[in-house]
Amino acid sequence: MDSKGKPAVERDAIGGDRRQDRRYHLRMELAWKLIRRRRVLDTGIGQTIDISSGGILFDAGRPLPEGLDVELSISWPVLLNDVVAMQLAANGRIVRGNGGQVAIQTVQHEFRTAGIQTGHRNGLVAAFPLPSQALSYRQIH
Repeated sequence: MDSKGKPAVERDAIGGDRRQDRRYHLRMELAWKLIRRRRVLDTGIGQTIDISSGGILFDAGRPLPEGLDVELSISWPVLLNDVVAMQLAANGRIVRGNGGQVAIQTVQHEFRTAGIQTGHRNGLVAAFPLPSQALSYRQIH
């Protein structure tokens, strides 16, 4: 127990990690937007390195400045109802960077539909985008 009566967080045996949220090492494609005062300063594509409920580490392909806001659109690897592609939209603040690797503390996240996958709509071979629709955690579980 810590000084506040909460269970003590175990350290990672290799790196001495003290984060409270479990990190999942997942490689997923993403698009990012660098934001300052509701203006888009820069955009790019990259890949997630690891993800948790409190933050995301990703490869932006180039250094991004600490302290600015970023919006991520992450291609989720699981289809909704085995048909509809999903995206995880996450907003956060850049807390550190190391070359092209950027860590953000997430402020908000939600799942959105991205379209019907190839071949799942009346036998057609192209993907048809659906209107983007935010889904709550309860709707997909």
